[in-house]
Amino acid sequence: MTAWYRPAGSTARDGFELAVSPGEPDWHHTGLYVATLRPGQSIEFETGDCEYLVLPLSGSAEVIVDGETVPLGGRADVFAGPTDLAYVPRGSTVAVTSAGGARIAFPHAKAASDYPFRRIGVEQVETELRGAGVASRQVRNFGTPAVLEADSIIACEVLTPAGNWSSYPPHKHDEHKPGKESELEEIYYFELQLSDDAPADAKGNDPIGYQRVYGTEDRPIDVLAEVRSGDLVLVPHGWHGPAMAPPGYDMYYLNVMAGPGAEREWLISDDPQHGWVRELWPSQQLDPRLPFGAER
Repeated sequence: MTAWYRPAGSTARDGFELAVSPGEPDWHHTGLYVATLRPGQSIEFETGDCEYLVLPLSGSAEVIVDGETVPLGGRADVFAGPTDLAYVPRGSTVAVTSAGGARIAFPHAKAASDYPFRRIGVEQVETELRGAGVASRQVRNFGTPAVLEADSIIACEVLTPAGNWSSYPPHKHDEHKPGKESELEEIYYFELQLSDDAPADAKGNDPIGYQRVYGTEDRPIDVLAEVRSGDLVLVPHGWHGPAMAPPGYDMYYLNVMAGPGAEREWLISDDPQHGWVRELWPSQQLDPRLPFGAER
């Protein structure tokens, strides 16, 4: 474990198997909790000065805030398709319960204003197929500025077929450059699965992936993490990518971003050493394995 790579279970506390929040050393704006609920089990917490999303990773749930309940139909797993979710403002008491059991993610971010508690339906989730060739990936935009009205949080899901590179070319968003780059911390939460062409005797294997983060001479950071389901990589600054799905293993990651800027926007700068690879995409085909699951 390093300061920025957190293996599954290493941050468990207060009923959450994963818990990272603003206010940790050199970490200021974003957070993520993950909880596994047994059938009939509930979890309750206060949002404090953060706005939250309630995002089923598997299973379904009900979310109760100030006596109002919204149902979340959920999904079988993160590769099966998108899900509906809930937005919860600051200063709220949240109770989440699941009749059949569920794994729930709670992305959150420091907020300066409030938006109403509400359900965001699965029909509002926008699926984007990005890149081409071995840089093909699928993005579910449920918490990006064009889809979700919120104060500061930006969130999306990215699915990468086995053998492909995602978060590529390497890019950053750690400086305020109007119209060009926004200053955002970022969380990567990973889940992996065996690809459809894996042989029957591979079913007991432990899928792996890799995540790279590197900095500049002025702001160094150096992460090359072998990641498994439930692992986390934090990106306080610097170039990040690729996120690599080795042959045989499909990769999912949940991104959570927020920063100090007055505008809620997601603007990136490519590493100038590698940004030219985008020029290859118009001559390449999108990976035919995309999209995953119910979006196919």
